[in-house]
Amino acid sequence: MNLTDPVTLKALLERHGLSPHKKWGQHFLVSEKVVKAIVAEASGFPGILEVGPGPGVLTHPLSLVAKVLALEVDSIAVSALGESAPLAEVRHQDALEIDLAPIFLSLPEPRVLVSNMPYNITGPLLDRFTTNRFLYEKAVLMMQKEVAEKILAPAGDSGRGALSVVMQLLFEVRKLIKAPPGAFFPPPRVESLVLVLTPKTSEFSDDHLEHLLRVIRAGFTQPRKTLANNLTLLLGSRDRALVAIEARQLSETIRPHQLRQEDWCGLAESTF
Repeated sequence: MNLTDPVTLKALLERHGLSPHKKWGQHFLVSEKVVKAIVAEASGFPGILEVGPGPGVLTHPLSLVAKVLALEVDSIAVSALGESAPLAEVRHQDALEIDLAPIFLSLPEPRVLVSNMPYNITGPLLDRFTTNRFLYEKAVLMMQKEVAEKILAPAGDSGRGALSVVMQLLFEVRKLIKAPPGAFFPPPRVESLVLVLTPKTSEFSDDHLEHLLRVIRAGFTQPRKTLANNLTLLLGSRDRALVAIEARQLSETIRPHQLRQEDWCGLAESTF
């Protein structure tokens, strides 16, 4: 069933009374080019977890190349998936409410995570996917272009924030393909981008990583303020913040978006 064909998709949606939910920020992918790019990226891996499959535009072609387990919160979409992707295992579950670890572990290795993330819950989903990053080989994630560009932002880019630093710390990140508004039904007002995230092997103890993440988030408390101002509260005094900054041979007036990844790691090391 080719659901990138508008007539076929419309007929499926009508048969099941399915429509995109505004409260979740749902937009169904209908671009054959984008679908092929995502499926090609996921091919060669025996286990695929798809989160938020909707009517199954991706689910059907993915299920032809691997064992697919799809988590869908909408009971009507679950019904439609029974028709559109009969080879996939579909569970009526909310990925934000359940423990994803046993779900991943039920799939054959190596595993891939695929998700066309609803705009309204992109942040919480990214948190869940990050927590479970050692249970899959890579994640192929569709998201709003603005969020993707923030994840990709290099040191010195004014759009760089805590999300940029944390995601680049934990993953190798690369662009896969752009998805304009016309790639979706209904068309959103913004462009989307598919990123491929490959988890990095952790070089930190759990305690050290937690401290590093606290330093990063504290450093961006007020992104337009100096790093020294932002770290003062976390470290207890401005003097301690300045000592840590100067130990990295950084200016006391440096802003958080200007720091490189190694600078953040060095700051955490010196204050751990």
